[in-house]
Amino acid sequence: MIKAGDAAPDFDLPTTGGGRVSLAGQRGRPFVLYFYPKADTSGCTREACDFQEALGRLGQGALPVLGVSRDPMTAIEAFAAKFELTFPLASDAEGGVVEAYGVWVEKSMYGRTYMGIDRSTFLVDGGGRIAQAWRKVKVPGHAGIVLKAAADLAAGPGAGSAQ
Repeated sequence: MIKAGDAAPDFDLPTTGGGRVSLAGQRGRPFVLYFYPKADTSGCTREACDFQEALGRLGQGALPVLGVSRDPMTAIEAFAAKFELTFPLASDAEGGVVEAYGVWVEKSMYGRTYMGIDRSTFLVDGGGRIAQAWRKVKVPGHAGIVLKAAADLAAGPGAGSAQ
């Protein structure tokens, strides 16, 4: 299981707007990588909108945020457009990245077990290492917690809980 201090697993994924995003392309600056179960569901919508709102308070580009699910790109594009999300959402349709980050897990609902994404967020430092990891995320207030940790990370060692 990936934890703080570990090297972030490599990735290269298609994103909204016809782009691509990779770990190598993010080097040199901290960023937020969050995994969500399914586009346009209530919890995932709230989480994306919370990150969007928080980014608006910080200023666009202040802290890159990337959301990843296993949804097909068409569903992700529709989700991003519907909620006017300005940060990239990526599709890991084949599941290699969710596996590498340990967020593809067995779940259970109504006595039925199935595989799905464990809502998780990773704060990655500019050197490509995991600065902080949150698993089994509860959406309310989460974006604010992540952005506070990112601010602490940017402030340097000893500045707060991102260590």
